[in-house]
Amino acid sequence: MGSAVLHFAGLRVDPPLLLAPMAGLTHSALRRLLLELGGVGLLTTEMLAAKRLPHDNPRLSPYLIRHESERPLAYQLLLIRREDAAPAVETLHRLGAEAIDLNLGCPAPEIRRLGGGSQLMEEPAAVGRLVREVRRRTGLPLSAKIRLGEELDARRLRDFCLMLEGEGVDLVTVHARLRGESFGRKPRWEWVAKVKSWLKIPVVANGGIFSGAEAVECLAATGADGLMIGRAAATHPWIFREIAVHFGCPAPPEFDRTALYLRFIALLEESFPPERRLGRLKEFTHYYARNYRFGHWLAAKVQASGTMEQASDRVAQFFRQNSR
Repeated sequence: MGSAVLHFAGLRVDPPLLLAPMAGLTHSALRRLLLELGGVGLLTTEMLAAKRLPHDNPRLSPYLIRHESERPLAYQLLLIRREDAAPAVETLHRLGAEAIDLNLGCPAPEIRRLGGGSQLMEEPAAVGRLVREVRRRTGLPLSAKIRLGEELDARRLRDFCLMLEGEGVDLVTVHARLRGESFGRKPRWEWVAKVKSWLKIPVVANGGIFSGAEAVECLAATGADGLMIGRAAATHPWIFREIAVHFGCPAPPEFDRTALYLRFIALLEESFPPERRLGRLKEFTHYYARNYRFGHWLAAKVQASGTMEQASDRVAQFFRQNSR
């Protein structure tokens, strides 16, 4: 295993396990649940549109609501236009961000049509201008999340990563798949190893890590300085603690999976107004229900619920009928 602590631009990430930004999932309720379970070194928000960010109310926006315990927290920006950088960064300073992450890897068609996410990797010069502007506006730790590109092209990827480093990015997270590859495709760890060999700044590996054993395998294959966990954080929120054991952290205590699910509901109720809870419960349940033998029934019933109260009743019925 690598070092038990990751440092970048003065930020201490201990253990070197990062939460991936995920739409509808990496909000305050899930972040707090992960903190309670332990093992996560750096939390991350959902993707935030730089153009809209300065106009959002941090006390009301579900993307910006944050509990005081959520530290350190990186805010991920979807930045497309250079002129949006200054007001977005100024807003993040006011919000008390511990780090800023730039989304350069999202493959969603609606984001690419706007010219953002992984589409930006096709325009290195434009990305360089965006990074330069953000770097000029902040002294906060600055990271970028990328994919491998449209096709496997070592020279193009190397030049892009070196450009990011040269413009002031402090850490690069590499999702080890091409833009068009689905989550079902085995990650290309050898390409993360290439990026690690090219850069002096820390490199974090992301994609396809669902267990402690897979984390060990990934670190051995890539030499990465840390790991970023995505979907597994919703399916198995205890995964950070499970992996952290390999970095010398204490073994996780016994826990009850049903109690964790109910705790998530309670955190939703503590964190968000009523109209913001149900959609987030549905998104989380889509993943977490896989822990139960008849979890498809739980997911379907929650998905079909019209109110939080109806969903809660159906959840209670499921757990009465299914002890596991």
